[in-house]
Amino acid sequence: MTINESDLSTGAEMTWCPGCYNFMLLSAVKKAIKTISEYKDIKRKDFSMAAGIGCHGKMFDYLNVGGVYNLHGRVIPTMVGTKIGNPNLEVLGFGGDGDTYSEGISHFIHASRLNPDITMVVHNNKVFALTTGQATPTSEKGFKSKAQPEGHTEPSLNPLELAVANNTSFVARTNPKEFDRTINILEKAMKWEGFSYIDVIMPCRKYSGNMELMDEKSYWLDDEERTKDEALKKAAEWNKKDKLPFGIFYRDKKETMSERKKNLSILKEKGDGWFQT
Repeated sequence: MTINESDLSTGAEMTWCPGCYNFMLLSAVKKAIKTISEYKDIKRKDFSMAAGIGCHGKMFDYLNVGGVYNLHGRVIPTMVGTKIGNPNLEVLGFGGDGDTYSEGISHFIHASRLNPDITMVVHNNKVFALTTGQATPTSEKGFKSKAQPEGHTEPSLNPLELAVANNTSFVARTNPKEFDRTINILEKAMKWEGFSYIDVIMPCRKYSGNMELMDEKSYWLDDEERTKDEALKKAAEWNKKDKLPFGIFYRDKKETMSERKKNLSILKEKGDGWFQT
């Protein structure tokens, strides 16, 4: 049975700020889930999600699929555990830039190494928006907030550069205002076998400052395969004042965590390798 977008709504009151990019991202996720359900011939019960603490975490309240609401920074290990428990599930994760790149940074790094077949969506607004706008690892140096009235003094983390350097299987960045492109990237990430990571740039209307600056700097990459060095070069443009690329930066088809565990089970049954007695 085809999933309708209405089936993915919970009816919960939405408490995001008016005009928040999260509304557009939620709608894009619903459309992508509908397409993937048809593509893979799966039902709503075959999707599972994990969400962290923050404005992004409200996705759990508004998206009608099963899953786990997590402690701050623990979205990825929950997704990995879910995939181990039931490899047949389509596992989605929603984290914030604070949630993922601060408390959750070690999990992010090891997910690239383990390559579980999951899709991680990071709502990157460069602030801890739910707790009045403190700086996160992706906040620019000089960013001012109530907690840093004289300006954030530390350099900004480049998450895509980290992801590519770490051989993450699928690395992308999108802008929810580019609605159709966002849906397309979500669908490609969910079809990909391995750890798919999407950084979603979504300036906070209350705390992020000049949102028009993103539009002035942004451009879209061609949908072509890139070497690791080429992808790193594009990812490094995060630190340039006049460039902000969007699109799929890097794809690296490699053995998934589920495939390794399946191969180990076969070896155990045959009595080969480490399991030989």
